[in-house]
Amino acid sequence: MKNLLAGLAVSLLLSIPVFAQHGGRSPAGGHIPSHGPAPVRTPHAPEQNRHFNDKVGHPDAPHVHSNGKWIGHDTGRDDAHYHLDHPFEHGRFTGGFGRGHVWHLAGGGPSRFWFGGFYFSVASYDIGFCDGWNWGGDDVVIYEDPDHDGWYLAYNVRLGTYVHVEYLGA
Repeated sequence: MKNLLAGLAVSLLLSIPVFAQHGGRSPAGGHIPSHGPAPVRTPHAPEQNRHFNDKVGHPDAPHVHSNGKWIGHDTGRDDAHYHLDHPFEHGRFTGGFGRGHVWHLAGGGPSRFWFGGFYFSVASYDIGFCDGWNWGGDDVVIYEDPDHDGWYLAYNVRLGTYVHVEYLGA
């Protein structure tokens, strides 16, 4: 009987990571979108002092609702803030995209951060949107940006916010 209970306890402990990922949640408990944003069909003109807190209690930064709606990703392909003269200059990120690939930030800051041997930089226009990020401990998920060539979207699982990032290589 003791062996049966011990085996059951070990089985339950080993299954915790499976339950932690269930339902689009990270091991830390934050929501992870099932997919990135759709391409913008009707662009929203970029604004100087734009606000993103679309509902009470929502962050004033680009974020994703639990229903998968990406708030703030609506300026379209011609947004000069995300123009790169040489898109994918350092190659393309090959580490995996979306909720099945949660990465743990291992250091750095907005100008250069890393995880899993991959290096990125936050778009200068987005730096103010990541001031609450823990560069040495937050979990992020990378999504492809369907509108801005050379950019990816780094989604912070703890905060529910995201920023445009450029891949710097491995």
